[in-house]
Amino acid sequence: MVQAIFFDLFQTLVTEWDGGRKRTSYSVEELGLEPAVYRQAWRERQEQRMDGTFSSHQDVLRDILKAYGKDVDGGVIDLIHQRRVDAKALVFDDIDERLLKTLKQVKAQKIKLGVISNCSPEEVEGWASNPFAQLFDNAVFSCDVKQAKPDKSIYLTACRNLNVRPHTSLFIGDGGSNELQGASDAGLTPYQATWFLPPEHQGNHGFPKLNEPSEIMALV
Repeated sequence: MVQAIFFDLFQTLVTEWDGGRKRTSYSVEELGLEPAVYRQAWRERQEQRMDGTFSSHQDVLRDILKAYGKDVDGGVIDLIHQRRVDAKALVFDDIDERLLKTLKQVKAQKIKLGVISNCSPEEVEGWASNPFAQLFDNAVFSCDVKQAKPDKSIYLTACRNLNVRPHTSLFIGDGGSNELQGASDAGLTPYQATWFLPPEHQGNHGFPKLNEPSEIMALV
């Protein structure tokens, strides 16, 4: 018997992409770094951004600037930060009605719902105000718990928060960060959500695929 279903957030419940265009892009030109240099520095700090090593987006920017000997006014850092917050909030403005319908059906069966997401604080400022949030019993964000997928500790934390056992729980995610294998290692049953992913980006994770949110109902 399924007691809980845990969902990844980005590319599973919400998506940053509209066709081939990323809706959450924003400019950082005021930092004075070449775009390729900035992107590389940003990627190099991904794990630290997700696991709470950096307490804020502004701290990440300061660390990057320090590494390249740049001295930028704090007002510029705040400007870039607000741009990122505003851009990331866009994903919560466009809710997929298929998902909303399915989640309500799951809740009607008294199955608990949870989120397990690798994210930094500014990426989820819009979470609490979106229509999905009221349907979920708990959300575990890596930056808050200082645990990140695919480490099984974050899945176990999510299960404890909902007072359910891993073997009675499903995990549904697009497959990024090796999250499906991590869920399996923690004892949950994983499924890959492909409804936001074009075929060429789905990969072969070795777990069953769900092409439409409605297919979740056959699992419960």
